Amino acid sequence: MTYRLFEGKQHAEEYLKFRVSPPDHLIQKVVDFVEKKKGRPFDLALDVGCGSGQGSVLLAKHFASVVATDISPAQIEMAVAVPNVTYEVSTAEELPTPSGSVDLVTAMSAFHWFDRPRFLQEAHRVLKPRGCLALLNYTLNMELSREGCCSDTLNAICEEFYVALRKHVSAHLGTTSKPLYKESYEAIPYPDKEWHDCLRVSKTVPLSGFIGMVESFSSYQTLLKKDPVEARRLSDQTTNRYTHTNTHV
Repeated sequence: MTYRLFEGKQHAEEYLKFRVSPPDHLIQKVVDFVEKKKGRPFDLALDVGCGSGQGSVLLAKHFASVVATDISPAQIEMAVAVPNVTYEVSTAEELPTPSGSVDLVTAMSAFHWFDRPRFLQEAHRVLKPRGCLALLNYTLNMELSREGCCSDTLNAICEEFYVALRKHVSAHLGTTSKPLYKESYEAIPYPDKEWHDCLRVSKTVPLSGFIGMVESFSSYQTLLKKDPVEARRLSDQTTNRYTHTNTHV
């Protein structure tokens, strides 16, 4: 089944503001794979579950055209405008492109919410011969650091924040989505495929940016709907603890 968790307007605004874009060198790895397996020209990329287009605009640097789809009208409304990117409201299981027309299909931090067998069938349908499929995701294995602060203390606070939200993670995902991706990778019948287990990324963000990113996660949004007072208390408590640590350590 398809899971619909990112559809509210306020949530879409937070998603656009705080979600971290895929790093350029990760997108380059995908592009290099397409060039190696299929070759140029790069006419059309299809970014499925695009959210507000953070990954779509990066693909636009490499492809003549990008079609970016999401099931959420609010996400599409917020999407970053780029001349060669067309945004469409669409399910992942009924893609809006003709059969055999796409050089690359991507799903960035979205595949785990799809009806996976149906999506994979659709991706196969729309891909050109030797076209490529890239399924990307990131984990919560984040390590925080700040000059003048003890990293162990910062990460302990982060872990407590995650633990409090863990009970609100969709049962569909479990404690991590990695096994889901690994299972799908093993099942995909394409002869040429690559699994990249971990690509670490370092990024500087303000405290508000980190808190905002966690608040955009589906687990926090689930808590916010169930108990908005508790959600705000948890977020404010975590922010205050970080501020206190930054000031006194």
